[in-house]
Amino acid sequence: MRSQPNGPRPTLEAVAALAGVSRATASRVINGGAGVRPAVRERVHRAVAELGYVPNSAARSLVTRRTGAVAVIIAEPESRVFSDPFFGRQLRGISRALAHADTQLLLMFVEGRADYDRIGRWLSAGHVDGALMFSLHRDDPLPALAERAGLPTVYGGRPDWAGADRTPPPLYVDTDNRGGARQAVRHLLGRGRRRIAVITGPLDQASAVDRLDGYRDALGPAEPDPRLIADGGFTAHGGERAMAELLRAAPDLDAVFACSDLMANGALRTLRAHGRRVPDEVAVVGFDDLEPAAWADPPLTTVRQDVEEMGRLMAQLLLRLLDREKSGAEEAAEGPGPAEPAPIITEARLVVREST
Repeated sequence: MRSQPNGPRPTLEAVAALAGVSRATASRVINGGAGVRPAVRERVHRAVAELGYVPNSAARSLVTRRTGAVAVIIAEPESRVFSDPFFGRQLRGISRALAHADTQLLLMFVEGRADYDRIGRWLSAGHVDGALMFSLHRDDPLPALAERAGLPTVYGGRPDWAGADRTPPPLYVDTDNRGGARQAVRHLLGRGRRRIAVITGPLDQASAVDRLDGYRDALGPAEPDPRLIADGGFTAHGGERAMAELLRAAPDLDAVFACSDLMANGALRTLRAHGRRVPDEVAVVGFDDLEPAAWADPPLTTVRQDVEEMGRLMAQLLLRLLDREKSGAEEAAEGPGPAEPAPIITEARLVVREST
């Protein structure tokens, strides 16, 4: 009885008739509603499969009040996102998890301040069921926009913006940035390095602050020499520039911890240009263990974080949050909903290669 390619499209009424149920019951089953016996659900699902019925997405949205779409908002310009493999890996993890849940991904970037109005309108207009946001800066208005829109939201990275200490706290996925940085610097100390510089990311981002704090933890209670700290902006060019600043300010340095692999690659280029041999004269450690670590010459010792897994976990947390909201309206019929989602911190671990 499956419909023919050029024949009439199967209707909800046909599904209900074949399953021997009312149209309302068939609709409730197809849209994931509560209060239907398992045997009846099975008959409806068999009828859907036999007829090849495909629900009308617009009509389904009216019934479920869900769009089947999630906004993924990266608080960086498009040029930065597509030049840094970190974002590609994280998006891959997000995309795969959402696709598995038959949920569409709407990707948005922040090129400038004017984009916040556009994003705010989209979030408030009911185009998406929830939002995933990452690479936020401390003064970023995105969290407030999501809260104003009443949208379930999961963040990539530890919340570090005004209002992040609210109750309940924001949901997020992060890696152990501080612990990973400690591992990197302790590794350098264990190799006999004593003048260890650090190239940080922008210090209005929590990950950069946490990695700088891990660097300080490993060096001990004394305040580090400020000449050994430079900001590389989490870019390869920034790593080149920061390394040049460090060599001018502290020519006796014998190691550098770059807080991303892109910056470490930039630092390696500058060291080569200045005739410094790696690791004989200057040892280098990065952070991420993405493609730039494998491209490096020599291969880069780095701190590994599973960026794709972090993206997958972000998407899964949001889907659980959406399921919990849905179940809240159905608890009377089906009992308690899913457990309250909680923030997730993933492991960071050192991967030793030739650069140290």
